[in-house]
Amino acid sequence: MGARERELLLDAFDSNWIAPLGPHVDAFEQEFAGVVGRKHAVAVASGTAALHLSLRLLDVQPEQEVFTSTMTFVATANSIRYANAKPVFIDSEESTWNMDPMLLAEELDRCSQVGKLPAAVMVVDVNGQCANYAMISEICESFGVPIIEDAAESLGAKLSGKPAGSFGQLGCFSFNGNKIITTSGGGMLVTDDESWAKQARYLATQARDPAPHYEHTVMGYNYRMSNLLAAIGRGQLQVLEDRVNRRREIFQVYQRHLSNLPGICFMPEPDGFHSTRWLTAMTIDPNALGCDREQIRLALEAENIEARPVWKPMHLQPAYRDCRHVGGEVAERLFRDGLCLPSGSSMSEADQSRVINVISQLRRTASVEALTCPTRV
Repeated sequence: MGARERELLLDAFDSNWIAPLGPHVDAFEQEFAGVVGRKHAVAVASGTAALHLSLRLLDVQPEQEVFTSTMTFVATANSIRYANAKPVFIDSEESTWNMDPMLLAEELDRCSQVGKLPAAVMVVDVNGQCANYAMISEICESFGVPIIEDAAESLGAKLSGKPAGSFGQLGCFSFNGNKIITTSGGGMLVTDDESWAKQARYLATQARDPAPHYEHTVMGYNYRMSNLLAAIGRGQLQVLEDRVNRRREIFQVYQRHLSNLPGICFMPEPDGFHSTRWLTAMTIDPNALGCDREQIRLALEAENIEARPVWKPMHLQPAYRDCRHVGGEVAERLFRDGLCLPSGSSMSEADQSRVINVISQLRRTASVEALTCPTRV
């Protein structure tokens, strides 16, 4: 938080406009739409709410399938279940860690041949990097299947100069406390379709019809953002570029100091992609490094440093083990070997040095043990 956020929050507080909706909500929506290159934005209570509303706008029906990425946070899959639809999980590709376009094309073709195309494809931008929309958009368009872009982690990212959230018919963002900018809790739905934006606002305010009394023709939700949180969001949005630059600097320091260690590889960023590096993620080859992902995580934890594995694939989650999945080996390997390092924008150089030193020391210890125990596997 900075001075501008405090100034705007106090303005909202002093206006006594505390409840959901208000002038800061309107302004936040307009400013956000401009940043992500969309005509309309609708501020809501969470990124999950935005995903759920997107499915309602596309009129996804119970028992219809919605394709989505298997390597994602559970909210993506949960939103599909909220609509009583069936998630189908698509594996990751090596080059971006996001949905594999070739697997997607093969599965859409198979479904087309039996007359059961999915209602939508919900593509996730993992760890602050856009998926391969150059291919995915063309594939989905050829089958007439709409795209919902789950850009919860990728605000500020770009692909060929185009901002995250601008690739699907609908885009969804999160402002949870761990995101690159935050309103403590909240989200945003973006679209170029004015009628969808109006419908999203209607559904998000309990679908209240215009009447002097409370009249409801359809079921709605309590999904709107408060004026106070929108004020914070407006201040945060002004420093988005600074946040992205800082996260990329943190990644570069990790890469400079750790990429020379055998067996450590960082999440790739192909040509034309501009990741926010929301999380610095790496994979560990235990045979080369001498220790595995979990040993590194526990060594960091012993020094009061939190790290975590990359997202556990949805097709491995107990809550979704009954769902169909396509592929899965790449996401499984990334989960087995992948680790997310502390990456907050406010990390100090000393903080980052502590992380690097723990990992480097663990490698040195492993090397010594390997020399003294040459038969160790």
